Amino acid sequence: MTITSAARAATLSVPGAELYYEVRGTGPLLLISQSGEGDAGRSTDLVDRLVADHTVVTYDRRGLSRSTLADPARPGTMADHADDVHRLLAALTDRPARMLGCSLGAVIGMHLAVRHPEQLAVLVAHEPVAPRLLPPAERACHEEELRELQRLYRAEGLRAVFGQIARVLGIDPASPDAEPGLTPQPLDARRTANFDVFIEHDFTAIVRDTLDPAAVRDAGVPIVPAYGRTTPHHVFDHRCAMELAALVGTAAVDFPGGHNGNTTHPRAYAERLRDVLATVR
Repeated sequence: MTITSAARAATLSVPGAELYYEVRGTGPLLLISQSGEGDAGRSTDLVDRLVADHTVVTYDRRGLSRSTLADPARPGTMADHADDVHRLLAALTDRPARMLGCSLGAVIGMHLAVRHPEQLAVLVAHEPVAPRLLPPAERACHEEELRELQRLYRAEGLRAVFGQIARVLGIDPASPDAEPGLTPQPLDARRTANFDVFIEHDFTAIVRDTLDPAAVRDAGVPIVPAYGRTTPHHVFDHRCAMELAALVGTAAVDFPGGHNGNTTHPRAYAERLRDVLATVR
């Protein structure tokens, strides 16, 4: 199957949802699974710097933006998210693809590696929010932390929970770190609605996740654990990256910026990603 190089937007029917996706560029297929409330356009500055030598696929996770749900009240699971990516890749190519998974997207990538290893040439897993990678006591602590964030959101709203989410992920809102010349994406109605899906449904999906670390280790897919250079080493997401590295028996790779380096440092992040992908055969 040949992948077209022209930029296009399309939808794909998957069980329980209509998935929106975008394809840009030319070259080996690289699917980016975004973190948090991020939809197909959240990492556009990064994609701009990758399309010269990659066919880049981005998408709206089910329930976000243009990816509509048959039943909006039914929360998606990590298995649902992974199956969506499986079907999306199957619709686009019959060859193994490269994948960058950021945060929640990295967990989706690990599920895909277990369920459909033939679809992945490599997974770059940037700071996966995967409590099941952690020792039991630490895992339980962070799962409760996510539940508490949900309770705070329901009681006091998005503004109240922003700072606490940033704390958990090692982000300092008072000292934003970003490349010069970027235009911040506004917290508009679409992003606000996406945050609601992320906190209400995807937090629950993370807490109820059934990821088997041993199955990830044995999947046979090259996995590159990655972390942000400015992410504090004691926080949840950095700990998960380190535990993933120990699990798959390889050193974790540092990337520019922190947890959201793909959006705050797109130029340097693209260069680093290109270098990392070149080392995987």
